[in-house]
Amino acid sequence: MEPLASKMRPKTLQDYKGQRHLLGDGKLLSRMISADRVGSMILYGPPGTGKTSLAAVIAATTKADFEQINATTAGKKDMEAVIKQAQNSKNKTILFIDEIHRFNKAQQDYLLPYVESGVVTLIGATTENPYFEVNKALVSRCSVFELKPLDTADIRTMLDDAAARMCLDPDYGFFTVDQKALDFLAEMAAGDVRHAYNALELAYLSTPPDDDNSVHITLEIAQECIQRKAINYDKDGDSHYDTISAFIKSMRGSDPDAVLYYLARMLSAGEDVKFIARRIMIHACEDVGLADPMAIVVATSCCEAVEKIGMPEAQIILSEAALYVAMARKSNSACASIGRAMQLIQFASDLPIPSYLQDAHYGSAKKLNRGIGYKYPHDYPGSWVEQDYLPEKLKGVQLYKPMSNDMPVYPNTKP
Repeated sequence: MEPLASKMRPKTLQDYKGQRHLLGDGKLLSRMISADRVGSMILYGPPGTGKTSLAAVIAATTKADFEQINATTAGKKDMEAVIKQAQNSKNKTILFIDEIHRFNKAQQDYLLPYVESGVVTLIGATTENPYFEVNKALVSRCSVFELKPLDTADIRTMLDDAAARMCLDPDYGFFTVDQKALDFLAEMAAGDVRHAYNALELAYLSTPPDDDNSVHITLEIAQECIQRKAINYDKDGDSHYDTISAFIKSMRGSDPDAVLYYLARMLSAGEDVKFIARRIMIHACEDVGLADPMAIVVATSCCEAVEKIGMPEAQIILSEAALYVAMARKSNSACASIGRAMQLIQFASDLPIPSYLQDAHYGSAKKLNRGIGYKYPHDYPGSWVEQDYLPEKLKGVQLYKPMSNDMPVYPNTKP
């Protein structure tokens, strides 16, 4: 039996739901499709947002030959067959490649001359950022359209259509479904309509019919079919980087609630707890720094504890460290200071070290005036004495610039 998600694939632009930023009235992509002037493009977005459905709409509306392959199962020979057919055809050929990021560089390179010369018009679909995962030369020859997660309201409408379709489909038969059940499925789909379709179909197939041979789907049945909200999180993709970025920026912004939210989001998606712990350590130095030097101590202990204990208890350790760092006073003086030093060293890496600072412990050091004239700070009141430590040409250069949040200076520090 054909899956419900496949049966519900739209055939026309009017049937397509969502993605109004691309397909609304007057939008570029809708004009291209309506005028049958589709150029090479890459459709990029999370699962279940309508990339393949959009390709199906194009296939139904275009006068061009439409060929479809999936990069997870196809290879160069499949592309060669399509190219040969396109070269012999009087019509324009549109080649739709699903999961195009699965092709290796050589396979993607093979397409370049044929896309550039117009032998085929390429439509690639990918869940990965094409600017990272698709050949740059290929991306430069395509328009990139980003599809967003579907609104709950759009998914709710699509579920209504699916329920009506199922009642008329001989594969299913008559059934009823509570409105609250459809509301729940739409909300829990988290922007992925395929997830919602699959749950609705599972609810029907797993529910025994009533005495009148009718299936009735309640909220409780729907909840059993989606016991957990779909999480859009790919540990090698945008979701991974976007979420950890939001986590770090929330710690930097001292927002404990946001920190806990993004931490829970990563943990629920199965993110590596050691990776999270390392990011907390980096933030403790980069953004808390000298305002609270204990932050790196806490973060480092957290990292060690997480490795020894593991989940689920590791989430408590991570939350403690993340909250400590989030609520600590902030200073990036250490980060900024080493940054200035690393910049300076590019132009001043070989300046002579003052002779009185050089090593005087080897035999002939004194003959070379090494270490002579050095003032030992502990011989002076307060363990501090006026003395130049930088090379002569850098005299007066200030690399460390204290911030107001830095810990108070100690009595024996230079006034």
